Amino acid sequence: MNRNNNRGMVISALLCAIGIVVPIISPLKITLEPASFTLASHVAIFIAMFISPATALFVAAGTAVGFLVAGFPIVVVLRAASHVGFATLGAFYLKKHPDILESFKSSQIFSLAIGLLHGIGEVLAVIPFYFGNNMSSAYYAKGFIVSVVLLVGLGTIVHSMVDFYLAQVIWKHVTKAVKIPRENNSYNVH
Repeated sequence: MNRNNNRGMVISALLCAIGIVVPIISPLKITLEPASFTLASHVAIFIAMFISPATALFVAAGTAVGFLVAGFPIVVVLRAASHVGFATLGAFYLKKHPDILESFKSSQIFSLAIGLLHGIGEVLAVIPFYFGNNMSSAYYAKGFIVSVVLLVGLGTIVHSMVDFYLAQVIWKHVTKAVKIPRENNSYNVH
């Protein structure tokens, strides 16, 4: 293995660890019963998307496995596993269109598209549990439209876009300080 491969593997592992630890220890949670949103919980996945499709896939899958090992409820694990979809698709798109991240407008449109995929994935992960009567009573008290479509779906879109923006800010500063191996060296976040 060459030095770049080793560095890339270490960066992927660190992002995976960050993606697992942030939701566990972060005090920055917004609770809208029955849902809760942890600020910055997707930042590691978005940074992995900026690096490469392989890194995005590894970090998204690794965080889901980490949640399983940490004992999170299976619905949370499956919601995390759904991140493999948007992260991998987003990373492939960025690989072909790295200029997307160079303007605020185009990056926010991309963030909205990723957020939509993210929200749809999480809603699809929750639906079988909702209709299988395996969710907390608060979900049923609010009803399907409010608890699943609005809170999980729309809430995830908004949460995703906030975390995407945070990831861009962090990425911009980190890449000035550290050389990160990327499949396409033209990724640049302004």
